[in-house]
Amino acid sequence: MAGMFPTPPQTHPAPARQRAAPPPRPPEPQPVHTALICVALPALAISSATHSQLTGSGMEGFYRSGRRTLARCVLRVAGAQPLTVQARMLGADRARFTGTLRTPHDPGPDPGLLVERLRSADGTERITLHNNTPRALRLPVEITFATDLAELSAVALGLPGPDLPASVHDAGLRWTTDTTHATVTATPSPDDALAAAGLLRWGLDLPPGTPRTIELRIRSGTTGPTPPPGRGALGPTTTGTHATRPPRPWSTARLHCDDPRANTLLATALDDLNSLLTRDPAVPADAGLAAGIPWRCTPAPAEALAAARMLLPLGTRLAASTLRTLARSQHADPGTDFGRIPGPLRDAGPHSPPSCTGIEATLLFPAVLAEARRWGLPAPEVERLLPAAERCLAWLLATSARAADRSAGAGCVPDPAPTGPYRCETQAHAHRAALLGADLLDACNRPGADELRKWAADLRRRFRDHFWIADPGGGRPAALRTPDGRVFTRLVSGVAHLLDTGLLGNGAFAPGLLDGVRTEQVVKLLNSPALDTGWGLRGLGSKEDGYNPFGHRGGAVRVHETAVAAHALAAAGREAEAASLIRGLLDASESFRYRLPEMYGGHQRTGDGAPVPHPTACRPAAVAAAGAVHALLTLVGIRPDVPGGTLSVRPLSGTPLGALHVTGLTVAEQPFSVHVSGRGLGMVEEAADGLQLGA
Repeated sequence: MAGMFPTPPQTHPAPARQRAAPPPRPPEPQPVHTALICVALPALAISSATHSQLTGSGMEGFYRSGRRTLARCVLRVAGAQPLTVQARMLGADRARFTGTLRTPHDPGPDPGLLVERLRSADGTERITLHNNTPRALRLPVEITFATDLAELSAVALGLPGPDLPASVHDAGLRWTTDTTHATVTATPSPDDALAAAGLLRWGLDLPPGTPRTIELRIRSGTTGPTPPPGRGALGPTTTGTHATRPPRPWSTARLHCDDPRANTLLATALDDLNSLLTRDPAVPADAGLAAGIPWRCTPAPAEALAAARMLLPLGTRLAASTLRTLARSQHADPGTDFGRIPGPLRDAGPHSPPSCTGIEATLLFPAVLAEARRWGLPAPEVERLLPAAERCLAWLLATSARAADRSAGAGCVPDPAPTGPYRCETQAHAHRAALLGADLLDACNRPGADELRKWAADLRRRFRDHFWIADPGGGRPAALRTPDGRVFTRLVSGVAHLLDTGLLGNGAFAPGLLDGVRTEQVVKLLNSPALDTGWGLRGLGSKEDGYNPFGHRGGAVRVHETAVAAHALAAAGREAEAASLIRGLLDASESFRYRLPEMYGGHQRTGDGAPVPHPTACRPAAVAAAGAVHALLTLVGIRPDVPGGTLSVRPLSGTPLGALHVTGLTVAEQPFSVHVSGRGLGMVEEAADGLQLGA
């Protein structure tokens, strides 16, 4: 049909202006919400939950002391990759992958070969092939390896290094840099090793019904002169191939509950906590908890103390070793920092400047020591740690005195700068430190208790005048005050710390920073839909400007603060609200296979919903695992006073999870067991001699 339509003249448009290449995206944390993370610090292994291979993508690989020792471990059997049908954690340090593979001799669609891979954080992997066909098989098996020996901090930001060349070494391969080397060896020895391809090969004979196993061992060490032991940014450095894992510094607690999920949650939390134990390089006998995997593989001062405090029902050894470690780092030279424990800044979200973990740890130190004494920390250990606690309390009084002539601060405790800001939860930590510190000084016949109690009373007045914001709904505490006197009125879950007062003698709790009316208002706020998602407490109220359900300080649920709130509500007599938070955490844990992450999405709970994972949350995390223990033991309500020779048990009324039986706790350095009936009656079954039991 040529000629029916006119042909437009050919034109040659001017070349379009070439667009500038977009700037490279800045490094950002790699998502780990679906990863299987095996931990036994200083070693860990990160795998995909959808396949069994280590491909080197994202954060996959084996790590030791903050370095990736193996990035790629790809298995092929008869030239094909097994199909992964299940990937699951067997414990905090082990994962198992189950795969299938069809062979040429399979008569139908059913696979005849089962492939199991057991991957451990310590750098071992067992690959077992099961022949389920009626015929003997001879199968070529090959595994491709590669690594970059990159720092975990770089891999975590999506900045891996290039693959390093391999060399044949012993029954495997070796990679080397100027400072580090890594090896992979295999049993049985491979039939062939190709360094250029990073390949090991076997020819395996599999009789019917007979498994064959290849065991891989990934090891690392230093190249050249051995550096002195130290602590890197993301993990303790070690000399030699392996560091000995520290012994568990707490008792083996077990829970038997009508709701079996609670039993699993407690066991999983304790397993995770054990995997996070690290030694102090200065004194290897002292162990503490790393903050969380994979971003913070070393102890953070405030979180290490907070976790140790929540684990006091399992004994005082972890608290003692954590306190000793931090006391060695304390500023002891004269000056404005005298008595302060050093610690890095911590991002406080988009609405406030960073806070200082060292300041929070300084305020926690005397409180943890005082409460550990109530749980039975031996008197010689208390005396040993008391000077460090006194220095913390001296810093508290001196710092607040320097702020007394500033109208905005009005004698409150600033964080992090000497001029502020003045945070709500910092004042709560300071108030608790003053009261528990005064109790500790009195008990040890040391001066200064009266000054601390007077300071705490003044802080209660200052808080009422400067931090409480009146509104038609009954008022709320300000999140913080700025150095120039501005008040941030956003509703945050950190107000839960206002109710967390601390344990004194005879099962009593210290007076709170708030009076009775304001305490009831904070309880109401914590129980409101603005903060309570049904899975836990949001970090920022859902109606506040800038709320983001994935904001780590701007709306995500934080397990630690939810557990603190549950315990504080129970201590304040608001048992129904406490039980609701505990049930919410337990329900959420089921979605995470009972390994609670440090945070998850702050979306409101619906009837058929589930909590939404946060893509970069630490899991396991010390304060989340310890928070799970803290929340579950809140159901029992143990209130010890070992120096006073008394102990009481006050379970939550209504038995929100049914009857429960807890064994393996520790009070006064002796085993402690308790049973709570379905009617809420607590009965001590085992306790140290000499303790007077009461309700």
